[in-house]
Amino acid sequence: MNTTIDEIAPQTYRISTGVPTPDGVGFTFNQYLLIADEPLLWHTGPRMMHAATRAAIARVIEPSRLKWIGFSHYEADECGAMSDFLAEAPNAQAVCGRIGAMVNMGDVTPNTRALRDGETLDIGGARLTWFDTPHVPHGWDCGLIFDETGKLLFCGDLFTQGGADHAPLTESDILGPSEAFRGPLDYFAHAPSTRTHLERLAALNPETLACMHGSAWRGDGGALLRELAGRVG
Repeated sequence: MNTTIDEIAPQTYRISTGVPTPDGVGFTFNQYLLIADEPLLWHTGPRMMHAATRAAIARVIEPSRLKWIGFSHYEADECGAMSDFLAEAPNAQAVCGRIGAMVNMGDVTPNTRALRDGETLDIGGARLTWFDTPHVPHGWDCGLIFDETGKLLFCGDLFTQGGADHAPLTESDILGPSEAFRGPLDYFAHAPSTRTHLERLAALNPETLACMHGSAWRGDGGALLRELAGRVG
């Protein structure tokens, strides 16, 4: 595994680990570190990657300084290393949506901040608003956060790109590659409200998309989300 850390926006770092896959194409797992008065790690990565992710964080801040450790929905690549990070950051608190807190995180840690739809968490340097997106792309507990300060959407599994070698940040097409990846292994739930949720996110007009797999992207995020809605909605 090869883990890198790069600043993709002011005080926002993409931590990325590329792993081999049986087909030889590879895959990336990304976490995002926000440096603020109350530093936040978004996605922990799987537990087996904890040491590598921790070492990358330590290049920027001492991991014990983390205050918030959050995720979109309950999966190993989103929060597998949650307990490890909470154990070494004594003032840290898990953060997710209300459904995730109710059905999953209560069994992991009682110290979870449950955000309601539209609620904003001010971490001192970034204002993060949670949007419920049940089943988009999958998971009843799914939701995404938007940094209104930096116009940056932490878009989780949306725009997942295959491959293990990606630029930290690109302005090139990611919809084509992500749709090619989705084709044979469709990870969308295709719920009745899929288009509605994507249109709601598009209305935020994000300028940067912090993807969980592949490159982060910069450009007209609203237009790209509407194009995605047309493909899957």
